[in-house]
Amino acid sequence: MNDIYAIIFDLDGVICTTDKYHYLAWKALADSLGLPFDEKVNGLLRGVSRMESLEIVLGEHSADYSQEQKTALAARKNEIYKSYLSAMTPGDLSKEVRSTLYTLRQRGYLLAIGSSSKNTRQILRQLGLGEFFDAVADGTMITRSKPDPEVFLLAASMLGVRPENAVVIEDAESGVRAAKAGRFRAIGIRTEGNDPNSDITIRHLKNLTEIL
Repeated sequence: MNDIYAIIFDLDGVICTTDKYHYLAWKALADSLGLPFDEKVNGLLRGVSRMESLEIVLGEHSADYSQEQKTALAARKNEIYKSYLSAMTPGDLSKEVRSTLYTLRQRGYLLAIGSSSKNTRQILRQLGLGEFFDAVADGTMITRSKPDPEVFLLAASMLGVRPENAVVIEDAESGVRAAKAGRFRAIGIRTEGNDPNSDITIRHLKNLTEIL
């Protein structure tokens, strides 16, 4: 990959893991509404925007709520989620991830975040990475969530590179699809098997230093 100058990382599931906080927040909201919510339903929310996730959580009861009520419910879930995030510290960033990021930085790559999360900047600050990346494109700056490539195209634009000269690191199928739709090369992080949509599949983030 000699023509790759920039690396765009998804945040959750790649740089850090906040799945447990999302799960707890969505479950708290669902419980308050008397709706069922378990790991299976939670799995459907990966890589999906907050409002789309709410629709999944509400399920057949979606029509019972007005758009104004749904906006309020999504905001309530986010407040619960942020209360959990406030407990995160730089110690929650694994040594493996930190070492990999600094190695790639030393090799001269431009590094960016491309995340649909509107809490991206708070999470980065909590992890001690608030000023580390050359660009941060997040959910506050886009109108279309993955699998639309908008967030990755924005990150590439902020870095001043073309999609064909950047690689996207993702752990979710919707993210890989977004990368491919934007004409980026995609490296998928998988614990088992291969993602047929990824150009390359790796098991751990540290494996990037063996490729790039």
